[in-house]
Amino acid sequence: MATAVGPASAASGGVPARAPRRRRRTVRSTRIGPASLLGRLITWLWVLFNLAIFLWMIFASLKNSGQVFNSPWSPPTHPEWSNYSRVWNSSDLARAFLNSILLVGGSTLVVLVLACPAAYALSRFVFRGGRLLTVYFVMGMGIPAQTIVIPAYIGLSHLSMVDSLFGLGLLYVGASLPFAVFLLTGFFSTLPGELEEAAQIDGAGRLRTFVQIMLPLAQPGVVTAGILTAVGLWSEAFLSLVFISSNTKDPLGLSVLTLYASMQYTSNWGGLFAGVCIMVLPVLGAYVWLGRRIVSGLTTGVGK
Repeated sequence: MATAVGPASAASGGVPARAPRRRRRTVRSTRIGPASLLGRLITWLWVLFNLAIFLWMIFASLKNSGQVFNSPWSPPTHPEWSNYSRVWNSSDLARAFLNSILLVGGSTLVVLVLACPAAYALSRFVFRGGRLLTVYFVMGMGIPAQTIVIPAYIGLSHLSMVDSLFGLGLLYVGASLPFAVFLLTGFFSTLPGELEEAAQIDGAGRLRTFVQIMLPLAQPGVVTAGILTAVGLWSEAFLSLVFISSNTKDPLGLSVLTLYASMQYTSNWGGLFAGVCIMVLPVLGAYVWLGRRIVSGLTTGVGK
């Protein structure tokens, strides 16, 4: 009796074709290791600790001085909302708040204007000394502010910029520029080079390619660098304490520090915590509003 042979068997000389192999599905384990579990536990404990400190600060800002010490952990029975208005008017925090907005906002803008083209050149151009220049910017991140106070004071005094918000802004730019360049260099390195090649074929120069193509693509990294720079400068008090002597030019961090020094005479501890809340709440609001952009910018920037 003759057996039926299919087309594949006839083509291979009567040898029956093999059935296709099934791909084995790899089942990923969803078990959490002990190290990961310990890390999550520590992270959540740290989050809860910071939330407790924040709530305690809010509660203390709504109490009088007696309630702050007699019942430090309990919520206020009769909230003293007048602490905020009293400290805002008596300590001249309104002028300090405006000084900080102008100082921090202007310094952050200058940092981004200088850091974006510098980071783009370091990440996309190949030239002699490029790696050494990148290392130079990274080394600038590790220089403590205390080591540059004396030479910076001598230099600003020769330029008549001591007790000047403009001179303090120059110090802020110099202190914040290395980190911004380092962050944006890693971010620009992750952008595809094919876009630059297509722009060059279309006749676009380096400057036009950077402004119209690469800079809009780097918007998450630019926003992240700007937010982290502004947050780091918002509550700064050391440099302003050294270089600012006029009360009318005090930024917010120095004004709150002065408010703390006056507690030995006024003992208005509720007003002190209200001043701290006025300084902290804008930064916290910025983190809550732009938290996802900060995380995406940091994680993308370390991709290469």
